[in-house]
Amino acid sequence: KEMSESKAKIEDHTSTIDKFTTRKDKATATIEKLKEEIATLQSELASIAKQTAEMDAMRADQKAAFAEAKKDFEEGIEGLTMALQILRDYYAEKEESFMQQPETSVHSKASGAATGIIGLLEVSQSDFTKLLADATVEEESAAKEYEKISQENRVQTAMKDADVKYKTKEVASLEKSVSEFTSDIDSEQTELDAVLEYYDKLKPGCIAKPMTYEERKKRRESEIAGLKSALQILEAEAPESFLQTVRRA
Repeated sequence: KEMSESKAKIEDHTSTIDKFTTRKDKATATIEKLKEEIATLQSELASIAKQTAEMDAMRADQKAAFAEAKKDFEEGIEGLTMALQILRDYYAEKEESFMQQPETSVHSKASGAATGIIGLLEVSQSDFTKLLADATVEEESAAKEYEKISQENRVQTAMKDADVKYKTKEVASLEKSVSEFTSDIDSEQTELDAVLEYYDKLKPGCIAKPMTYEERKKRRESEIAGLKSALQILEAEAPESFLQTVRRA
């Protein structure tokens, strides 16, 4: 009965240890996987941060360059506008003065020169206006692209940060479980060792050890020798009539 109960306890403790070991191994494997995923996420976050910093610097340069170009273009347009106005006013007065005098070739030459100069300035003014418009469109496009990528980076960063926090929390929880499993395994192993020790002590007294042929032969010969010795004693000490009766029997 004691051996049967001890054997049942041994099986129970062994089964429990196997169960806890399986859970511990599974938790440990999950921890390693999570740590690899966290490392990957942190690397991706660092890459996004670097990209954002580079993009911010480039955007700052773009804005500074546009601001300077815009200022130059606007000043150029303003200067040309003022020059055109001055020339138009000047040649308008000249035109009026020439109109009051008889027509001469000098008036014709002056009118042609005025038209050429004003036309040249108008072309320059148009070029500056187009350059400003193109630069403004380019700046607006760059600003939209920058905002789009920045928003994507912010979303990605927020998602990855949340994922890192969740996985880190999960690792901490699993590590606590691994510690508890280890403690449970040690406790079960201690109890199992005690039962095994008790079981080993029970075996010699509860399990009959089969005798070998040589042991059985030796024991039989010892029994026969003992019987012969007893018979010799009886023959030596008992009355003759008793021995005759014994022999007849």
